Amino acid sequence: MTEDMSPAQRYAAARKRAVEQATAFAPFRQMYDFELDAFQVEACQALEGGSGVLVAAPTGSGKTIVGEFAVHLALTQGRKCFYTTPIKALSNQKFTDLAKRYGADRVGLLTGDNSVNADAPVVVMTTEVLRNMLYAGSQALNGLGYVVMDEVHYLSDRFRGAVWEEVIIHLPDSVTLVSLSATVSNAEEFGDWLDTVRGDTRVIVSEHRPVPLWQHVLAGRRMYDLFEESGAKREVNPDLLRMARTEGARTWNRERGGGRDRRRAADRERERRARNRVWTPSRAEVIDRLDAEGLLPAITFIFSRAGCEAAVQQCLFAGLRLNDSAARLRVREIVERRTAAIPDEDLRVLGYFEWLEGLERGIAAHHAGMLPAFKEIVEELFVQGLVKAVFATETLALGINMPARSVVLEKLVKWNGEQHADITPGEYTQLTGRAGRRGIDVEGHAVVLWQRGMDPGALAGLAGARTYPLRSSFKPSYNMAVNLVGQFGRHRSRELLETSFAQFQADRSVVGISRQVRKNESGLAGYKEAMTCHLGDFEEYSRLRRELKDRETELAREGVAQRRAAAAAALEKLRPGDIIHVPTGKFAGLALVLDPGVAGGGRGPARQRGMEMYDGPRPLVLTAQRQVKRLASVDFPVPVEPLDRMRIPKSFNARSPQSRRDLASALRTKAGHHEPGRRRKQRAQAADDAQLARLRQQIRAHPCHGCDEREDHARWAERYHRLKRDNRQLERRIEGRTNTIARTFDQVYALLSELGYLDGDAVTDDGRRLARLYGELDLLASECLRDGVWEGLDPAELAACVSALVFETRSADDAPAPELPGGRAKAALGEMVRIWGRLDALEEQHRINQATGVGQREPDLGFAWAAYRWAQGHALDEVLGDADMTAGDFVRWCKQIIDVLGQIAQAAPPGGTVAKTAHKAVDKILRGVVAYSSVG
Repeated sequence: MTEDMSPAQRYAAARKRAVEQATAFAPFRQMYDFELDAFQVEACQALEGGSGVLVAAPTGSGKTIVGEFAVHLALTQGRKCFYTTPIKALSNQKFTDLAKRYGADRVGLLTGDNSVNADAPVVVMTTEVLRNMLYAGSQALNGLGYVVMDEVHYLSDRFRGAVWEEVIIHLPDSVTLVSLSATVSNAEEFGDWLDTVRGDTRVIVSEHRPVPLWQHVLAGRRMYDLFEESGAKREVNPDLLRMARTEGARTWNRERGGGRDRRRAADRERERRARNRVWTPSRAEVIDRLDAEGLLPAITFIFSRAGCEAAVQQCLFAGLRLNDSAARLRVREIVERRTAAIPDEDLRVLGYFEWLEGLERGIAAHHAGMLPAFKEIVEELFVQGLVKAVFATETLALGINMPARSVVLEKLVKWNGEQHADITPGEYTQLTGRAGRRGIDVEGHAVVLWQRGMDPGALAGLAGARTYPLRSSFKPSYNMAVNLVGQFGRHRSRELLETSFAQFQADRSVVGISRQVRKNESGLAGYKEAMTCHLGDFEEYSRLRRELKDRETELAREGVAQRRAAAAAALEKLRPGDIIHVPTGKFAGLALVLDPGVAGGGRGPARQRGMEMYDGPRPLVLTAQRQVKRLASVDFPVPVEPLDRMRIPKSFNARSPQSRRDLASALRTKAGHHEPGRRRKQRAQAADDAQLARLRQQIRAHPCHGCDEREDHARWAERYHRLKRDNRQLERRIEGRTNTIARTFDQVYALLSELGYLDGDAVTDDGRRLARLYGELDLLASECLRDGVWEGLDPAELAACVSALVFETRSADDAPAPELPGGRAKAALGEMVRIWGRLDALEEQHRINQATGVGQREPDLGFAWAAYRWAQGHALDEVLGDADMTAGDFVRWCKQIIDVLGQIAQAAPPGGTVAKTAHKAVDKILRGVVAYSSVG
């Protein structure tokens, strides 16, 4: 290659190589045994050049290499690097990876429940830990040069996303930020915001997957490609479209038949199913098929913990064995080594032996309800190829390094906390992004199971939409408010909040509206000029005409309402047997009232039909033409009065044609000679309205009334008025979107000032206590400390009370009341609920509510009994039996209680018992399964 170059070109190439060799990036890229992709090289070079970077790339594309280069730069320059992640499992994994590469003495870990070598130059931590350090002004921030925010798209999370923005806004200017994100459609917008708040930031977007992903649908025994390539065109597989149409036709035919027809249709359906082999395969069949096709290891996403556990059992019962004898021995050796510290009695409670049997066969579940140690073992075995089929909830897709050859989606619908909803293109991309292991697989495979009613076109839309927009969920909390005011004062805090990504997006959304307002204002000036009259102020004249028209419309509306009310009152007086004349509508003419159709009246089932939504009387009548119809208020624009009466035979049956014919004949005989009465026209309200008379007089007296071009001016005035009204609506929309974060901060500030936490730009002693309390119920915890609610409690009782601050039940709203500890704990829990009620009322006064993401939810007492019993020293099987929850959930809630107890110990007022009791409570809870380290 160099032989073809001229001497000048060879000299330039040599100079370029020499420059590259002098950089920190040159030795770094040699640490990898594969060539880095262009986007990785570009990001690393930008980082070494002094720019911050935002890297948006698909899952599994290797964007973490850019974060690792930030670590490398920090160590090379003698500075610190903090590597933040959204979840503890990912922190643990990244800690292990970096410790292997750079040495355990140079890498530390800080999560809510673990602290390892916290003074190291490289520290992996959850994002909340860094936020807390920033607010506390921690000495650990000295010498910090780089912060890596892995999975930064987490700032869209409505519960925790605000933390990411707090960190980005409050990091010192000297810190270089490395943001790693999934592929989002508005990366440039996010990059513009980072450029605004952090300075020079390079946005590097890559949509290329290093391992190509193939999309399939598994129906029966056949695996279909989702797309068919036809030259440059990519279309949905016509076989799938044909299957969907055929299934729709079968469903329609089945629904039409009666009992015997349905049975025959079912027989024919079985025959067709056997012939066409189209059905949803079982979980064991899916794994067996993937194994036969060489598509294992696979992750099957099931949006239910119970579903994941059931899937493992179904595969075991089906006799699936994916490991040979050597692999089984290796699995047992690893599992026994990793669980050696767990007592046998706890292992039995945790379902250890059933779990181990699945692992030995190469099959496992992975979800948040599992013991953390068990989850980590599954992850380790999967990465080593000793577990080949994992059934997981969507939490596995959140950054844990567990790539597979294939990903299976059972359904495209999941529970989102409120309802069953279709998964979004972003969720689909995140889930299927696990398919294809770089350096191992030539291609990855995403398999969706065929389900009745599946729309292949909609699936293709999910698979084809590679990106989703990043939306801020930032809202100022009580803790944030006191920390900001304490550091910057009220005015500067307000300005800082207006630099949030949430406000940046809101402001950008009004740019187009503002442009339209300016365009409209130009149009208004033209219209105003066109309606100018030489005789006087035509805008004033136009206003009088508009007021006249509005008053006439109002009176007409009132007249209609009065007539409707009179008509409804007349209908309510009708009785069965009344003969009336229906004034208008399809059934106008003579009619006999069978049922007045008044709510709460009438007789028999005839009254019931159609009366669920009562909107006035709806009489059931027999017309002279032998039709039985239920009429509506629209058929009676004017009041109706009975013309006569006649008896309805008891034997009358509205469904019998003969009964209808006989009664209609009697009706015509009885009342056929009656002519409908002519209603005397009433005097219109407008004739006596003083306001109308005054407006007409003012219009006639106005100078512009005599203008020859009056109507021409009036047309321009009407356009002027319409455009001005539209402009006012646009301006209201702008007002509603701008300064939204600052307005919420003002409301929070006012409430905290009323409670005595803030005093102007100063934070009171109570406010400094609140500044140390992080969590959803920060203000409630602070009020409980101030009121001494927890004074005098023992450690178990305090643990029960603190559980109400963190726990959120998964049970239905109508679940029975939870069991509570008695005595002082029960009284304290009751007082906590009363304080919450007072705060809730105060929030309502200040227009703060949970819908805005700021308000305090009601404390949940559902875990109080379990926390109390565990802190008292009861056995795991007893506590789990009473709590009716999985071990993983139990451990997670206990660790959150420990975290909040630590905050309370720091924030508790001096001289009381709470701080000492909180420390004791931590020791009581941190035992058994809760104490098993999740690191190493």
